[in-house]
Amino acid sequence: MAEIVNLRRARKRAERDAAAERAAHNRVLHGTPKAERTLIAARKELSERALDQHRLETGEGE
Repeated sequence: MAEIVNLRRARKRAERDAAAERAAHNRVLHGTPKAERTLIAARKELSERALDQHRLETGEGE
């Protein structure tokens, strides 16, 4: 014998599952907070500046 399914509950469960999938996709796309992005950018800039300060100028490229 078949199991009785409440269609309203099944519809709501499907909507919740779809919403959870969309939320997971959005977390991947927009996952990093602004503070973390600025911190990463600042660290990258600092390391690039430190690297440029230790560069040797040879004058051969000109």
